Order: sequence, then C-alpha cells, then structure tokens
Amino acid sequence: MDERFSEPSPSLLGRDDPSPVIVANPGGSSPFLLFGDHAGRLTPQSLGDLGLPPEAWERHIAWDIGVAGVGERLAAMLDAPFIRQAYSRLVIDCNRVPGAADSTPEISDGQAIPGNRGLSAADLAARRDEIYAPYQERISQALDERQRLGRPTLLVSLHSFTPVFQGFARPWRFGVLHRGDSDFSQRVLALLRDTFGEAAGDNQPYAMDGIDNTIPLHADARGLDYLELEMRQDLIADAAGQDEVAAIVAEVLRKAL
Repeated sequence: MDERFSEPSPSLLGRDDPSPVIVANPGGSSPFLLFGDHAGRLTPQSLGDLGLPPEAWERHIAWDIGVAGVGERLAAMLDAPFIRQAYSRLVIDCNRVPGAADSTPEISDGQAIPGNRGLSAADLAARRDEIYAPYQERISQALDERQRLGRPTLLVSLHSFTPVFQGFARPWRFGVLHRGDSDFSQRVLALLRDTFGEAAGDNQPYAMDGIDNTIPLHADARGLDYLELEMRQDLIADAAGQDEVAAIVAEVLRKAL
C-alpha cells in the first residue's frame, strides 16, 4: 500500500502534479527505514521537460534506474517503510544541500539542462520548498514516530549507478558508501564480499563525502547507523533483475543485523 502526502503549494506544483513523496509500507515494523533520493523522474507540469530530449529521461542523469522497484520489493520482504522521491534529480537533487551547484545542475554527464539555466532565487526556493523539503520532512516524521514507539532504526539509502561512465566499464555490482563511521556498513560490505569479492565496492563507484546530504542530515543528528547502497543499473533495469537483487540485499541486511 502506498501513502501519498501533502498537496504542495501551487507556485511550482499544480493541482494535477503528484505529491513529491511516495511511501510504501508506511507501518512497517522492521529496524530498517529505506529511502530513495533519486527513485523518481517526474517533472512538474510548469517545468515541462526542462528542454531535454525524450532519451535523456531514460538515462541515469534523470533518476536512479531500478531503485523504485527494488525498494518496493525490499519493503515487502523486510516489512520496512520505503520513502522515495517522485521527482527527477534534475528538478532538484534531494541528496544535495539546497543551493549547492549540483542541486539543480545546468549540465549532467555532458547533457545540458536548459530548464536549469538562469534560475532566480524564487525559482530555487520553490523547488526546495515544494519538492526537497516535503521529502526530507517525511523522513524526519517517520523517525520521530519510530522514536516515539521505541523502535530501533537503521537508515538504508538506496541508489543505483550506470554500468559505463565516461568510457569506463565499472566492474562493481554493488557499492557500500560510508565515512568510516558505520559498523553496519562494514558488516554489509563484508557479507557482500563473501559472495561477490571485489565486485562489492568499498566507497566505489562513489565515496560518501561532503556532497552527500540525506544520510548525514538524519543519521548524525540522531546518532543512527546507516547504509548507503549502490546497485549497478543493468542488474536492476527490469522486474526479474529487481526480484533477484532485492532477494540478495534482503538476505544481506538480515544477516548484518
């Protein structure tokens, strides 16, 4: 069952635009709270296609391919809530601090984003207030409720990465991103390496650093452990792959507890 939240202000999102936040299994009682910063690829009607050709919306620049499907499967397998963003990272990247250069990128992996050029302070504020803020606030609300109920919580941020980036064929199947301060991440990495060896990347293909936003925002203030998991997109591009990878990840998460 999906739970949809808060009809936004009409200044950016109109009456017919979906809510920015979608929650699967909101009452899930497992220790895991799953979320997907880049799981959607919608754009508000007022922004159109941001000046992009249709094929750009199929690329990794627009969304984390496969994450919505994997997250929904994990929510069911683990009895965990899965909170995801409905709008594209090209509208506003919810894993970046608002106002950062790549929060509303003008270029992404060589693709110019015409609809992000010359944005005013009011334009940026509307994207922050109507898309970014409701998403982060929904995560905070879920954490407040879990604290009220006395439920332990591990944050699990789901992402996916393109198999080839700037001509480099990435050898990893999974990547565990961390700052060296997460016991849970280290246990997950060890379990993945038991099966996949070096194809389970330690801070590969990205490292968690100062540009990451969602995990630090919620984990640090509350003293929570976390996992930021990257999955290669060709492995989860269709339903069969999402079934397979979700089963692997669910088993690893259970064992890592």
